[in-house]
Amino acid sequence: MSAERFLGAVGLSRMTVRHGDTAIALGSGDVPVLGTPAVIALAENATIAALAEFLEQSETTVGVRIELDHSATASIGDEVVATSKVSSLSGEKIIFEVECHSGNRLIAKGVITRVLIDRVSFIAKAAAEALTRGH
Repeated sequence: MSAERFLGAVGLSRMTVRHGDTAIALGSGDVPVLGTPAVIALAENATIAALAEFLEQSETTVGVRIELDHSATASIGDEVVATSKVSSLSGEKIIFEVECHSGNRLIAKGVITRVLIDRVSFIAKAAAEALTRGH
């Protein structure tokens, strides 16, 4: 599995902020604006979209690191768009630059790292680990 084919790939994800996306609803704050966990999920979704057409059926990626500056608010009803671009690779690690905008305002910017994995092997390993923990 080589990650070289992903370099330069771009992805996009969008959402309309709803009550369930607010900091209050997500437990990350006490104000009724887009919560950081929802921003992170939207940005991760953009990274997944960037790779979708390049992955083999047996492959997937998992997130392993997120660095995100959430610097502006988005209110209920606002549309937020996340974009991602594969900026570099390190072995099986795929590093994305991500941005989230509401209208023309930058509301978040950062770096997300995902790792290329074999889907079946990963699920089998997770199941085996769960069994050893008694789950």
